[in-house]
Amino acid sequence: MRWLGLGCVAMWAGMGSVCLMGQTAANDLPGKIQAIVAEPGVSRAHWGVAVVGMDGTPMYGMNEGQLFQPASNAKLFTTAAAMALLGPETTYTTKIVGRGVFTGTARLKGDVVLVGAGDANLSGRTIPYLSPKDRPKKVAGEMPVDPLRYLAAMADQVAGTGLKVVEGDVVGDDTLFPWEPYPNDWSIDDAVWGYGAPVSALTINDNQIDVTVAPGVHAGDAASIVVDPLLPAYYRIDASGLTTGAAKSGSHVQMARMIGSRVLRIYGTIATDAAPDVEEVAIEDPAEFAAMALKGMLEARGVHVTGVARAMHRPGGDANGFLSVSAKVSAKIDPLLRTSGTVMGCVIDEGMEDHWPAKWERRALAEHRSVSLNEDVTVTNKVSQNLHAELLLHGLGVKLLCDGARATGAGVRSGFLTGRVGIDPDDFILYDGSGLSGHDLVTPRATAKLLVWASTQPWFADWKRSLPVGGEDGTLAARFPKAPLKDNLFAKTGTLSEARALSGYVLGASGKTVVFSVMVGNHTPRTTADREAMDRIVAAIAAAN
Repeated sequence: MRWLGLGCVAMWAGMGSVCLMGQTAANDLPGKIQAIVAEPGVSRAHWGVAVVGMDGTPMYGMNEGQLFQPASNAKLFTTAAAMALLGPETTYTTKIVGRGVFTGTARLKGDVVLVGAGDANLSGRTIPYLSPKDRPKKVAGEMPVDPLRYLAAMADQVAGTGLKVVEGDVVGDDTLFPWEPYPNDWSIDDAVWGYGAPVSALTINDNQIDVTVAPGVHAGDAASIVVDPLLPAYYRIDASGLTTGAAKSGSHVQMARMIGSRVLRIYGTIATDAAPDVEEVAIEDPAEFAAMALKGMLEARGVHVTGVARAMHRPGGDANGFLSVSAKVSAKIDPLLRTSGTVMGCVIDEGMEDHWPAKWERRALAEHRSVSLNEDVTVTNKVSQNLHAELLLHGLGVKLLCDGARATGAGVRSGFLTGRVGIDPDDFILYDGSGLSGHDLVTPRATAKLLVWASTQPWFADWKRSLPVGGEDGTLAARFPKAPLKDNLFAKTGTLSEARALSGYVLGASGKTVVFSVMVGNHTPRTTADREAMDRIVAAIAAAN
């Protein structure tokens, strides 16, 4: 190695450079980290590390100014923007309205419309989020939480108005956002699964269903399939290629669905002694699914509906393209945040009302208010919930510019990151809210700068608590299980193909907390060696500070 000056060292070929900023030779953090990333199992990967003090003082860097795929570390940028610009106490109100001609309270000649407001938690999820050790034990025979419980409660409200006949349709209206179900460069393979569920302003049960496959008694028997929530008319299950396998043959269940198709094909084998295979499968059109579920609920409560269940979408897309629109929005927001620290706000009536006849009435029939944004941010970061992060991104555009397009929300976030946080615009490019896009790129130093800035905000304590805790909860429940890092590490994980990231706050040996961001790209596929190396790098950072 050779010294480059200012504490920077050029390492052996392929390793780039590292910078020792304020570190003592006794700690030898650069040497420890370089030894880890030089190990045969991870040496071919591209590594980046940034370590800074809570006051922003740089302490150590390796390729910290180079771009990496952040994976779910992108949620740090989205949730921080949401906390800062939307506010921790923000809520969303989902409404059911009748539109048409009413005869008293009993008859409506027109449609019942379920209007989506961007609420991410119309589901059976327990909120507030509980650490595994704090969750109540399951009681034998206890009924599971209904994933459509809030929709059912709104159906009760509708029935309570005295409505008996609807001469029209039940409509799922998600027009608060344009219909842009999949962000740029989301993998087509992901669209089958819950983690890649389509984004809709009318979200129900995380826009997914649980499909459980259990073996029959004997090899060759048909396997059983249970769908929750059950809506038989939505997906047609084709299980012609699914069977029970011999004992000890394992589980080899596969599921496939073409985008746009309502046929879910389940095939493969599941051994007689195998545990049930539970998969989260994405709902193709959440607004339509919600309308179908509501129609069934209303009919079960004595409300006769003559029409069908259908979705109302607003076409998405902009002729100028995502990057152009996002850049223009960012340029508009950035100076406002630099000068006054405030931005314009927008108050709108959720949903897009089309051209109604003048004689039609719009009557409120039911509503549901969401939990606070703060509670949702906790869920989003703890379990790394992609859909929720996307909804937050769209919500930024709605709240600030009355435009729920993804490019608008991304532009608002970019303007926030440059104008208020002070991040170099060349240090990031983000196409979505969750990090599932392969186009997303971020530098470790930008991530560290965000983490330092967030620590100065009034909502920081809540936001920090939203991060997974080492050895305790969220996506870090099984990592860092022992002292000194257990319970002393608050960080966001990220995994996408051959990219991985971990960024957050760690309590050092001195008792002081430091900020870190560790990112790796192009690691060897189908291995956890890079994750193990990453965890050892974090341990070295904690020990050296």
